[in-house]
Amino acid sequence: MIGQNLKSLRVKKTRFTKQDMVDALNIKRNTYARWEKNGNDVKAEYIPKLTELLGVQIHELFESSKPLSINNIGNEYKDRSSFNGAVIILTDKEMVEKLLSGLEENIQERGI
Repeated sequence: MIGQNLKSLRVKKTRFTKQDMVDALNIKRNTYARWEKNGNDVKAEYIPKLTELLGVQIHELFESSKPLSINNIGNEYKDRSSFNGAVIILTDKEMVEKLLSGLEENIQERGI
């Protein structure tokens, strides 16, 4: 997911080319290309510089435009929940409220 976001943010929020990103991050071009294709995970050490270059908050790199599918969430997760194999830790009150609102809408639409 981060790869798709990298490309989208790079194109929409900046006029940077892939080469501009490579130069700013001091990495190999094929490494960055694989990031955008979701072929490789982005190392944590590059996240702060990516947010700076793209002018975004960290969470924007990881946000999905696709709806989340929630399955088998139980008390064992407490402050963490598993969504399609990914672990999401909610630390932002606004994001929690958006998630709860979305869940309520989904429940109402399904008539549960």
